[in-house]
Amino acid sequence: MTTHAVVMLRVTNPESLNAYREKAAEALAHHGGQVVQASPDLKVLEGKPVVPDAIAVVSFPDRAAAEAWIADPELANVHALRRGAGSSEIILL
Repeated sequence: MTTHAVVMLRVTNPESLNAYREKAAEALAHHGGQVVQASPDLKVLEGKPVVPDAIAVVSFPDRAAAEAWIADPELANVHALRRGAGSSEIILL
């Protein structure tokens, strides 16, 4: 069953984020993932959340694929680029 992850980024190192973007799609595809939508243009409709600099919604074939993507030692350098860009939070739905 398809599952989604929400990736929230607070960027302090744009160069690292740009390097991550160059490799992210291939890393996701390695586990059947793809970006559904990503945007730095966010608008709060209700409430007062802490708004990140960007949010992405990513789909995977199932929860196991998402968990394999984040834990894959072959992708450690790609995940390090994202983490080096600032702070990131990833929530699996």
